[in-house]
Amino acid sequence: MNFPIFPVAVAAVVLLVFLYFFPISLWVTAIFSGVRVSLFQLAFMRVRKVPPSLIVNSLITSTKAGLQLTANDLETHFLAGGNVPSVIKALISADKANIPLTFKQATAIDLAGRNVFEAVTTSVNPKVINTPNVAAVSQDGIQLIVIARVTVRANIAQLVGGAGEETILARVGEGIVTSIGSSKSHKEVLENPDKISKLVLSKGLDAGTAFEILSIDIADVDIGENIGAKLQMDQAAADLRVAEARAEERRAMAVAVEQENRAKTQEAKARVVEAEAEIPKAIADAFRSGNLGVMDYYKMRNVQADTDMRDSIANPGGSGNVKPGSSNITP
Repeated sequence: MNFPIFPVAVAAVVLLVFLYFFPISLWVTAIFSGVRVSLFQLAFMRVRKVPPSLIVNSLITSTKAGLQLTANDLETHFLAGGNVPSVIKALISADKANIPLTFKQATAIDLAGRNVFEAVTTSVNPKVINTPNVAAVSQDGIQLIVIARVTVRANIAQLVGGAGEETILARVGEGIVTSIGSSKSHKEVLENPDKISKLVLSKGLDAGTAFEILSIDIADVDIGENIGAKLQMDQAAADLRVAEARAEERRAMAVAVEQENRAKTQEAKARVVEAEAEIPKAIADAFRSGNLGVMDYYKMRNVQADTDMRDSIANPGGSGNVKPGSSNITP
């Protein structure tokens, strides 16, 4: 007797397909848990590529917690790309902590890319954010390095569109710099560091953010460099370089003027030599024309010799006792 293998295999495949699209065990679990969902709904979830177990288990959890949700709500949020279990946990936590949070708000927060369950947890249990080292300079020029701890809790109403932790840290750092910069001395800050906290808190730094600032505590204040003295030294060095540059400019101008004057002197000497070279010619012309006699010439030579003698006596080391064009002139 041959066993009918093929019909049994076909029946098994059909049964598996049927159980895949109609998860009877999941449907029975939902019914006994008080969740009203039909087999056709589960089958349509399979067609829409929505895991029925995820939707049914989330519905069971929310129903047991007293939340009024439907399978269509959860299925729509899943198809939109949301995290259904995170939303359910956030709604349950908010309900137990008496925090007003609707399903619409929770899904909007989740679709905005924020962890809605973490936001609710932060709202129940405030979070402490440590700021990086914030360096500021008081009016006496001393640098102070401050580390602050900011205690915040989530603002559910501002989670959609509200700024994050980076904005809180930036605003707190700005407030610390402003507070220290308005202090006349760094000693005032060291004596009363709570002045920084009070001033920063009074500015309402959490406006427009997804958090509410509960407190700002100054954890550490260290003294840095003497920025005022360093700036004065840098300014003095810069002034010295400017003065040296101006002095060098004036020196260069003086050298240029001196060289120009020397050139003018050489030019004048050349003109004198050129003029003296014309004297013998003029004397010769005077002899030829009869305007100068021999006796007149000898008198001129005697006067010139007396002048050269006086020059040689006045300047023993000089070489000016013979004038150019006067010693070798013949009538």
